[in-house]
Amino acid sequence: MDAYQRRVIDDDLDELLPELAAISLEGPKGVGKTETARARAVTVHLLDDPRALQVMQADPSRLLDGPHPVLIDEWQRLPSSWDLVRRAVDADSSPGRFILTSSASPATPATHSGAARIVQLRMRPLALSERGFPTSVSLAALLGGTRPAIEGATTTSLEDYVVEILSGGFPALRGLGERALRLQLDSYLARVVDHDFPDLGRPVRRPDALRRWMAAYAAASSSTASYDTIRDAATGGEGDKPAKTTTGPYRDTLERLWLVDPVPAWTPSRNHLKRLGSAPKHQLADPALAARLLDVAAEDLLEGRDVGPSMPRDGNLLGALFESLVAQSLRVYAQAAEANVGHLRTQGGIHEVDFVVTGRGRKCVAVEVKLSAVVDDDDVRHLHWLKGRLGEELVDSVIVTTGRDAYRRADGVAVVPAALLGP
Repeated sequence: MDAYQRRVIDDDLDELLPELAAISLEGPKGVGKTETARARAVTVHLLDDPRALQVMQADPSRLLDGPHPVLIDEWQRLPSSWDLVRRAVDADSSPGRFILTSSASPATPATHSGAARIVQLRMRPLALSERGFPTSVSLAALLGGTRPAIEGATTTSLEDYVVEILSGGFPALRGLGERALRLQLDSYLARVVDHDFPDLGRPVRRPDALRRWMAAYAAASSSTASYDTIRDAATGGEGDKPAKTTTGPYRDTLERLWLVDPVPAWTPSRNHLKRLGSAPKHQLADPALAARLLDVAAEDLLEGRDVGPSMPRDGNLLGALFESLVAQSLRVYAQAAEANVGHLRTQGGIHEVDFVVTGRGRKCVAVEVKLSAVVDDDDVRHLHWLKGRLGEELVDSVIVTTGRDAYRRADGVAVVPAALLGP
């Protein structure tokens, strides 16, 4: 494990494992859960190995054997393992006993029965800071309410951000050439349709229809388009649109695979605001999956072309996928800061804020994402509107850009290049 690449979530694990008996890492396949867990496990049970699974099915109690921490990888393949661990923790709550990982939630949820016994942590693809971009602005510091100095500079260009959108944050795919990367992403998506859906009890009778729906969802990235709009966009001009009884299970299954990762509508802790929209903002687990589903190339994005199903949006596809890239990193950093990420949109769309990050003590940071290196007064108007409504509860406001320098405007809004924002 000498070559293990440390992740933001490692700090959480280093803090929590010495105090908690069992932790479950959850997230889509390929984000690095197994390697992160193996970096600190002593005994390893890999249930995605058919031979190992067969042995454990014959005698599940063997999962509890061995020196601690015990890793039970892909526990959902043997759903009874969750209750085994829960009961073992009930009998002995010594810290650092079990690490579980899961790439899908089981059809019959068992996890509610483990409340207060097995702590669940979400693991997402690599954030920008985990991809090697040096950061200078901390989200945790922004949430602290001290209005920290905003400084630093980056040489990261718009072309570099496009590379990161297309390359994605799956560790095993980093560093691949363009053709190999496309083939690997195609293989990943094919496995979702051909294997992961059937494994969850959802065999796909029309794989082409599912792929079209996924492409339509990808086209809706960073929007609050209705599911009817997405369903209409998935027809591909082939007449009858798929029924809701078909597309509903698509979405549910992709959520169980943690591949659909919508940003929920933000709900204020106090009644400061009325008539807020409740629709989620659509995001896939990684913008590289969205780009591959849309078969979009770097030159398409850089030339402002929209590719794939037609979808109403503010701005172009690159702007939507850049916001997806920022959302992915922001949620990694927010989890480390014990914060939640939502989005704000008033009914009718009069006011919108891309992200509202809410931390401990109801402290909030508002974040807007702008596909530009330049910020003007018009870009900060929604942030000032929200400050007027929340008062001291909104401890900072940020515009994330494609620029080179981080600074604080005269009106107090922090301007931060995406590459410089970190945990």
